[in-house]
Amino acid sequence: MWKSSRRQFAAQSAMLAAATTPQAALAQAGRTILAGSYSPEKLAGILTPRQQWKPYPTLSDRAAWQALPEPIHKALLTAGESYLGKEWPALPATLFLEYKRIGNRSHFEQYWNLRRTMLRSLVMAECVEGKGRFLDSVANGIWTTCEETFWGYPAHLGAQKAGSGLPDAAEPIVDLFAAETSALLSWTHYLLDSALDKVSPLLAPRIELEVNRRVLTPNFERVDFGWMGLAPGGRASLNNWTPWINSNWLTSALLLEKDGKRRTAAVYKSMTSLDRFLSGYYPDGGCDEGPGYWDRAGGSLFDCLELLHMASGGKLDFFGDPLVREIGRYVYRAHINENWFTNFADASAQVSINGDMVFRYGRRIGDARMQALGAYAAASSDDASALGGSLGRELPALFNLAAIHAAPKAQPLLRDVWMPGIQVMAARMTEGSAKGLYLAAQGGHNAESHNHNDVGNFMVYADGKPAIIDIGVETYSAKTFSSKRYEIWTMQSAYHNLPTIGGVMQAAGREYAASDVTYRADDSAAELSLNIAKAYPPQAGLESWKRTLKFDRANRRIEVLDEYAMKQASGPLTLTLMTPCRVTQSGPDELTLAGAVKVLYESRALTPKIEEVEVSDGRLQRVWGARLYRILLTAEKPAPHGTFRVRIVQV
Repeated sequence: MWKSSRRQFAAQSAMLAAATTPQAALAQAGRTILAGSYSPEKLAGILTPRQQWKPYPTLSDRAAWQALPEPIHKALLTAGESYLGKEWPALPATLFLEYKRIGNRSHFEQYWNLRRTMLRSLVMAECVEGKGRFLDSVANGIWTTCEETFWGYPAHLGAQKAGSGLPDAAEPIVDLFAAETSALLSWTHYLLDSALDKVSPLLAPRIELEVNRRVLTPNFERVDFGWMGLAPGGRASLNNWTPWINSNWLTSALLLEKDGKRRTAAVYKSMTSLDRFLSGYYPDGGCDEGPGYWDRAGGSLFDCLELLHMASGGKLDFFGDPLVREIGRYVYRAHINENWFTNFADASAQVSINGDMVFRYGRRIGDARMQALGAYAAASSDDASALGGSLGRELPALFNLAAIHAAPKAQPLLRDVWMPGIQVMAARMTEGSAKGLYLAAQGGHNAESHNHNDVGNFMVYADGKPAIIDIGVETYSAKTFSSKRYEIWTMQSAYHNLPTIGGVMQAAGREYAASDVTYRADDSAAELSLNIAKAYPPQAGLESWKRTLKFDRANRRIEVLDEYAMKQASGPLTLTLMTPCRVTQSGPDELTLAGAVKVLYESRALTPKIEEVEVSDGRLQRVWGARLYRILLTAEKPAPHGTFRVRIVQV
């Protein structure tokens, strides 16, 4: 676990508590994939000097911007015009204080995000039109942003000495969104260049001043930001913060740092930080944060590596490294069908992947399936709607349209997946087809990044649609990343597809883990077996709980076999199944999940109860609608030793 101090990003700063994982053993040895072969002196001879580095066309490169397709021109102009001359939303102190006072973070973030969207849209509109019409509004956005006391989110202020509340202007700290803002202003400075002087010669220097003061200097001078992984004695298992912030730090350093030696040193330090991030990965490249966070874990790692590649004329090329390749491939190993993904941990079940980024990552590592998935995702929406987000992603997407249009488009839909490091498996009937049943399951432990207490959890899809699910996570609040995290129902094992032992749920912590994990797969079946007894606290009274999850391809069904042994008879044993489908009792031993599957159980041992769960949270409603259903299969007076078997067949 990261040392707890106000100068580090603790759990309340959106870095989850319970960060120590078995991956930390890898971090102790440390990987040196990036920085190991280089020194600052060697880098100095490789990096393109700042004034000579031209990663993308600037405003003055009119031919490149005019060559973009007409629909792109129209979309970017329309977006910019919607904000032309508009007032910039205020971020008053009382709005900032809502996080500390009532735990709400979404109100502030809504207006913060709107400000950045306005500036980005105005910059891109000026680039495509090139007539100066948007420059005054851009100037307002630059000035407004530079006047903000803190560029990040209130939820991340736990890292400053003053703690949460209002930001201390005397202590600039670098969180995700201070770094994002730094990159946005750096790209604005680069793209518009001397055109800013037409409004005022003080605009560009103000950007340079603020980026240096708020991000470049703190990152250069400090090593105690937890996301860096560089504090002496620190053995943190890092998460998406590390590559995400580094991608923006690299952007700002490469574009704006005028001191050549400091620019090189910053790049080297960033590479060292990224090595710490890579040290937390198993060789299979599995992302324990889930596919929704892969976009800013593995995806931002790609952004970093691509920046290094571009800034060195291709001399810094890490795409051949086996781990870098496997981290990329995770995105299609976690893919179920269309925009449905295996969403263990806080990730959403529906993920709109950045098709262009996935395509370019696949192209760099020479993976045809990854390229095809990226091209498929990009083709699933029109070019204009695929734009947006950070300029660091939007710029390459704009100038990569021809390549991605010409690329083969397909969903890989792997038949079998096994990632032993994070203990996640998946299986379907046929490679390349979403027809039939799909099973995903996990072992692991209850101290993973963005952890839920869910060791042994599984999900089932039918014809690519959800049947038995992992709910995901509600809208973030102060409680989400606090000591009260596991008071939230979506984090609890009783709302995952798991047993509850005499009212006792799984507990949080590294020691609450799967054991005796085995996996096998062939043409007839895929099977994960694990003992989940250690995921429960001692009061559950378990000696063992062996769960076997079998995808029986030969008989077109999924079997869940639970074999348990208790130290003594306990209260009721309840098996939970969560579903978005309406549930009916369709037979004495049978429940039907409308339009999806039938659940076959042993009525002599288990009594069913169906609860309707109202979904009031907006984030969950967007995925599941207004209600979910919770199936409780209960043995009221279980023997100390026993077996439960549930079979799932397609309707």
